[in-house]
Amino acid sequence: MSSITEIKVPDIGDFKEVDVIEILVKPGDSVAKEASLITVESDKATMEIPCPVAGVVKELRVKLGDKVAEGSMILLLEADAGEAAVAAAVPPPKSAGIAAPSAPAPAEPAAAAAPGLATEPAAVPIHRPAPVPLEPVAEVAAFKPHASPSVRKFARELGADLSKIPGSGPKGRITLEDVQAFVKGVMTQAPVRAPAAAAPGGAPFNLPDWPQVDFAKFGPIELKPLSRIRKLSGANLHRNWISIPHVTQFDEADITELEAFRKESGAASEKQGFKLTMLAFLIKACVTALRQNPEFNASLDRGGENLVLKKYFHIGVAVDTPDGLVVPVIRDADRKGVYDLARELAEVSKLARERKLKPGDMQGGTFSISSLGGIGGTAFTPIINAPEVAILGVSRAVMRPVWAGGKGEAGQFVPRLMLPLSLSYDHRVIDGAAAARFTSYLASVLSDIRRSLL
Repeated sequence: MSSITEIKVPDIGDFKEVDVIEILVKPGDSVAKEASLITVESDKATMEIPCPVAGVVKELRVKLGDKVAEGSMILLLEADAGEAAVAAAVPPPKSAGIAAPSAPAPAEPAAAAAPGLATEPAAVPIHRPAPVPLEPVAEVAAFKPHASPSVRKFARELGADLSKIPGSGPKGRITLEDVQAFVKGVMTQAPVRAPAAAAPGGAPFNLPDWPQVDFAKFGPIELKPLSRIRKLSGANLHRNWISIPHVTQFDEADITELEAFRKESGAASEKQGFKLTMLAFLIKACVTALRQNPEFNASLDRGGENLVLKKYFHIGVAVDTPDGLVVPVIRDADRKGVYDLARELAEVSKLARERKLKPGDMQGGTFSISSLGGIGGTAFTPIINAPEVAILGVSRAVMRPVWAGGKGEAGQFVPRLMLPLSLSYDHRVIDGAAAARFTSYLASVLSDIRRSLL
C-alpha cells in the first residue's frame, strides 16, 4: 500500500531564502532514500536537498529560479505506507553536501569532504536527468546547461557563459575541464583587453597556453588527488589575488613582556582544559587596532563606490588541517576576554580538524588572521579573504638584539622577542600610510597589552 507524501525543504541552517538552480528529478522518476532532488544556492553555499524516503515522484512543486526556504514544498512523492510514516515522524535530515562558502570545485571530486563541512550523503545509484523546467520560462532561463553547481560557480568566477560550452560528460554534462578548455580557447583566440578604468597605455593580456607536459617521460610520477577543501578554495584564492590590488606592509612587535605574561597565565587555562595561546592575545590586540582604524573592519559594496563600515568584530582565524586551510570565525571578539577567546579557539580548531565545522561557522568575518608562528618563517604575503579588505599574517617570533639606546659605553643591545607582522590590504580602500599606522599601533598594543583596555 502506498500513500502520497509531501517532501519539503529541510533545515538549511542560517539561509532564509535560497535559489533553486537545478532540478534533478522529474515526475515518474523512482528515487532512492537520500537521493538528491534539487540543488539550491545562496551567495555563500550550494547544497543538494536529499529525499528522506524512497518512492516515485508524482508532482513537482518547484521550478528553476524559484526561491525556497525551510518548509517549502519540493514535490509530492508516492511512497510505501511504512516509508511515509517514517518521513512524517522523523524530521528531514539537515542539508547535506554543503560546499565551502563561495568556492567552486570540480564536478565529481573523489577526495574526502572539506574539514568541518557537512559531508555529502552516501552515493546512491540513481538516474539524474538534465534539469527540466516545469513550464515555459523567460528566454534567458529556458535553457539550463547541464552542469553541477560547482562547475556553474567555477564558470561564473571566470565569466564563462555555460550555454556556449559543449559538454563532454555523460549526456552532455559540462565538466570542469570543459570550462577550462573553453576559457583557454577564448583567451588564445583574442587578447583580453584591460578594463576601461585602467591607466592609458596599459598592455592587453594575451596569455599563452598552459604548458602540457608528459611528466612521466622524465621519470616516475604519482598522481595525488587534491583534497576537496583545496579544490573548493583554489578558485576563490585565484579570484581574490587577481581582483584585489594587494599590498603588504611588514612590521615587528616586541612581545617580550607579553610572552612572559602568557606563560605565567598559562597554568590556569590548562587546568580548565585549554591552552592560552599567543593567537588569543593577537585577536584582542587586532580588535583594539580595528577600533582605531575602522576602514580595516569594512568591505566595499558591489558597485565599489561605498565602504561598508561594520560595527561588529568577527575575526576569521586560519586553521591548518590535514586536508588544507579553513577559516572559522570568532564572533563578537570585542566582547570576549583573552581566556574566552583561547577557549573558543581550541574548540573551533578541534572542530575544523574533525571536519565538523558548519558553513555558518565560516561566514561573516570582518578581518582575518593567518598565523604561521608555530611552523616557522620570517614573513609572507597572505591573500585577502574577500569581501574583507585586510588580513594579518603572523610569523615565528625570534629573540634578537635590539638597541636600547644610550651613548658611548652606556649604549647597549638587549635581547627582545620580536614578532613579525605581515599586513596585506586592499589598496582601493587603504593607503600605505594608513597601513603603516595600523601595524605600528598594533605593535604598540602587543608590546603593552594594557592598551587593549583603553
